[in-house]
Order: sequence, then C-alpha cells, then structure tokens
Amino acid sequence: MYLGIDVGTQSVKALIYDAQQQRVADLASAPLKLISRADGSREQEALWWLDALHSCCDQLDADLKASVLAVAVSGQQHGFVPLDAAGAVLAPVKLWCDTATVFECDEITAVMGGPEACIEQVGNPVLSGYTASKILWLRRHRPELYARMATIFLPHDYLNFYLSGERAMEYGDASGTGLLDVRKRCWHRAMLDAIDPQRDLAECLPPLLEAGSTVGGLRSDVALELGLPKGIPVACGGGDNMMAAIGTGNVSEGRLTVSLGTSGTLFSYSDTPVTDTNGQLAGFCDSTGGWLPLVCTMNCTVSTELTRTLFNLTVQDLENCVGQASPGSDGVLTLPFFNGERTPNLPNATASLFGLSAANYTQANIMRSAMESSVYGLRSGLELLRQSGCPVQTVRLTGGGARSALWRQMVADIFQMPVSVQRIDEAAALGAAIQAMWVTRGASREELVALVDDHIDEDLTRCCTPNADAASIYEERYAEYLRYVHVVGALSQ
Repeated sequence: MYLGIDVGTQSVKALIYDAQQQRVADLASAPLKLISRADGSREQEALWWLDALHSCCDQLDADLKASVLAVAVSGQQHGFVPLDAAGAVLAPVKLWCDTATVFECDEITAVMGGPEACIEQVGNPVLSGYTASKILWLRRHRPELYARMATIFLPHDYLNFYLSGERAMEYGDASGTGLLDVRKRCWHRAMLDAIDPQRDLAECLPPLLEAGSTVGGLRSDVALELGLPKGIPVACGGGDNMMAAIGTGNVSEGRLTVSLGTSGTLFSYSDTPVTDTNGQLAGFCDSTGGWLPLVCTMNCTVSTELTRTLFNLTVQDLENCVGQASPGSDGVLTLPFFNGERTPNLPNATASLFGLSAANYTQANIMRSAMESSVYGLRSGLELLRQSGCPVQTVRLTGGGARSALWRQMVADIFQMPVSVQRIDEAAALGAAIQAMWVTRGASREELVALVDDHIDEDLTRCCTPNADAASIYEERYAEYLRYVHVVGALSQ
C-alpha cells in the first residue's frame, strides 16, 4: 500500500493505492475554504491543510493505513508559505490564483531588465501566479513578519515538513517559484537580489532534492496521529501538475495531459529544457528528472461553477442544460477571466459576454458558452506547445471536468484530436502514490517508466474522437474568441 496526498485549492485528498491489485484501495477528501478579497487576494491558512489531512486520514481504513510502505505529497503550485525559525507559519498563504501582487511583478521585472531578460536568465517571466512576487509583497506589506522569515516553502513542502520535520524542495515545484534557473537547475542570484538586495534570501530556501529522493522518515508523533507506520519514507513529492503527469502516464515525449480543474493546464514531457521567448509557456522542470513545458489558464471550471451557481443549477442540471444548446452556443461567447488571466497574461482583465441577441439569450447558451470558452483557452495553449517544438500525439484528460462526457467531447472537437481518460481518477494523488512506490524500488528513471506502464491505463469507455461537424463550427468560434481576447487585452492594459 502507498499513500498519495493531494493538497489542492478546493480540497485535500488522500488515496491509498494497492500496488499488487493495481487499484485504489481507499480514498478520502476534505474541503478547504478560500479567502478572497476585491484586490485579487486569494489565500488559505496552512493550518486548514493539516486539519483536512487529519480528516482524510480519519476516514481511511485503519488496516490499510497500517500497511502503507511510503507516502508522497502533491501540492498546488506557487503558494508562498513563510516560516519563522521555530517552524511556525507567519502569514496566510498567498495562492497560485492570487493576483494582488501585480505591482511587485512589475518591480522585479524592471530590476531584472524586462520580461525578455527574465526569460533569458531563468527561463520564465515573473508572473503574479508565481511565488517570487509574493515574497516581495510580504516584505513591503508585512515588514515585521518578513524580518522574522527563516524559510520559504511551497504548499507541498510545508506538508513534507509536517510529516518528516525536514526542510527540502524538489526541482519541479521549485521551478514554479520564478526563482530557479530552470536550464541549470539552481537558484538564480540576481532574481533573489531583485526581491531584496540587502538580504541573502538563499538562506531561506531549502536544499533542492533530485527526482526520486526521500525527504525523510515519517515522524513518530505524526504517524500516531494519522494512523500510519512510523519512519516510513516520505518521498520528495512535487507540484500538482508534476504529480498529475506521473498519474496520467505523461513521462515520455509525445504525450499531452490536459487538466480540467479550477485552473486549466496543459503539459507535456521533454528530455531538454523548453522555454518560450514570449513567456506564455512555462518552462518548468518536472519531478522525474526531465522538463515539463506547461501552459496554465486561471479560469477553467471556475467559469462553469460560477455560472452554474448563478443559475442555481446542480451538477446534473448543468449537464442537461449544456446538452440543450448546440456547439458554438448559437453565437454567445464568454471570456472567462473571472480571476484575471495568466495565459494570456492579463491579470487585470475581467470576464465578459459577447454576441448576445434576443434570439440567443438563453440559459443553455450562456451555460454552454462558459464551458466552451474554457476549452478555447486551452486550445491556445496546445498551439503554444506545438510552436515550441513539443510533439503532441495523444491527449489524456484529468481533473474534475474529465468526468463529464460533455467536457470530454468538447475537448476532442475543439482540439480536433482523440481524447482519452485514465482508468483511475485523481491523477495528482495517484501520481504521488506511484512516486512513493518509486522511491522504494530504486528510483531509477527506467523503473519509473516501467511503473507508469504497469499501473496507468486508459478507460476505453470514456475515450472519444472528434465530431467533424462540431469541429468545423468550433474552428470558426475559436478564431472569434482570439479576436475578442486581443481587444480585451488592449483595453485591460
């Protein structure tokens, strides 16, 4: 048995994977609250993650927990968890979707010499989603807390610290801080100095671990509280996208994972660094020793959930409602920038509805447009990956949206590619469990590929192919979407 923990934005999940039977033996989840403010702040308390983890473990079967051989953590990327010298969290955690640090992004970028200089030096621009600007925000707005800061963690690092008592990061999640030179896999001194030239921030950054490493053993007191064997290995874990790559079998070139969650992400695998001179494609390291070129949109199921709530629909009502509208939503088009947007980089943009008339102003069209627009944003990400030289031959969906037949068919039609879904859902937690298994079996890359081939397979009943008529309609609507994005982008600057 192997335990995979996934700390997301909306919930914490704990999955026990039975390697011998190749099945999920038990699964539990606990919801998380989100602090939202009008200035773009999106925060959580780190204590909420621990409470949710305990709730999950309380729900899991005691005998299965007692048989767990290793554990790994997947975590939402980019969040900033500052700790003092005693290991106490100093402030609410600014999350990946926090856009209150736009001014700090601009300041760091200016010090570095502009966006192009940032990309040239570290492989990525400084975006509000990344961790770098959140550190400067704390320095400016909470100087007394910043002065006490002794450790900079990401969410999954904090869970590792809680489980093992050890300070560490790994390259995949660390590359999403904006502080790591993703080509050379080391912290970038000039970027650290751009945040604070008077302080050596490198002293606050934990040691970097190679893929397949173990952070340490599970602390005795934590093991007792969670019902797990003490001392079992705590694998290095990684960001949720890095773990979802493992959990969807995306550890070799040619494969594409599309995650339909709160945010929408597309990522592939590369043996060599992949960077984008325009800064729209994230040049991340992965958690297997390679690289994970990635495109992220900040509004995916956010768009459908807000619209569903507006109309007071259940999830099943949503499916029925969207099914009543035709592909293209009869001309209704949404720009779903409810949280600003990262791809394209429009942190100040807001959501908009276009193409409304007396004839098409229906609940079904508006609801379907909310869903379609999220996929249009992902389609633009697919084109970015192709332009960067990433060979894309297969598409596998994951995330909450992947459970919907409507979402799956819509992606196939808009991408104009066959789509598959893995047999086991919860890709990030599953990927963490497989990584936990990997560290107990030698942690060679060959062993990981073999584990993925053995334990990840697709659910043939949920695969789909493009519908030619719908694909033709969507090609025209996608071009219109891009034109509206261009106009809104100019207005929001």
